[in-house]
Amino acid sequence: MSTLSKVIVGLDEVGRGALAGSVVACAVAVQKFSVFPAKCGIPLWRDTFQFSKGLKDSKKLTAKRREEIFKFLKNSPEVEWGIGRVSEKVIDKINILQATKLAMKRAVNNLKIKVDFLLIDGNFGINSDVPQKSIVKGDEKIFLIKLASIVAKVTRDRAMMRYHKKYPQYRFDKHKGYGTKLHFKMLKKYGPCKIHRKSFSPMKKSNLLQK
Repeated sequence: MSTLSKVIVGLDEVGRGALAGSVVACAVAVQKFSVFPAKCGIPLWRDTFQFSKGLKDSKKLTAKRREEIFKFLKNSPEVEWGIGRVSEKVIDKINILQATKLAMKRAVNNLKIKVDFLLIDGNFGINSDVPQKSIVKGDEKIFLIKLASIVAKVTRDRAMMRYHKKYPQYRFDKHKGYGTKLHFKMLKKYGPCKIHRKSFSPMKKSNLLQK
């Protein structure tokens, strides 16, 4: 099998540093790069190891732009992705690093295609028989990892918006569970809810679990 015919997957997670909600990982494969027209703002790439300059990682895009790219990818049959989630309860039991690895493994397992190689954002690998390479700041450098970052971000943000409807007092619609001033203010006022990560040090140090 030639290099060009191998299925290479970009893998990234979102929500690792949040104080509430799941950690979400996404594994993305693109089987035909000519699917990306210039008008969508995604450059054409034949070599998935090249650095892409026309697409930012998810954290540097607006929510509107992420949704636009997500919709485009969802409607592209040449693009395959798998999602992996690990709940806050499991995070508290096994720690966030192991939960992140588990979410990534689940994302790969949820792909409907055979995977030949993994490009992973970060400085760690995952428990998989698939050959892999870890890339620090891969979400800023590698095209497929950037796509995975966007899909994971949109997926998790949508979940946090649903939690906002269930727990409106915490304003998850504003911070998506991350440790912002607003989030800490609401935590001090109401205490943690069921989706808060009780094992995280900011929760313990702020005596928020005493509520």
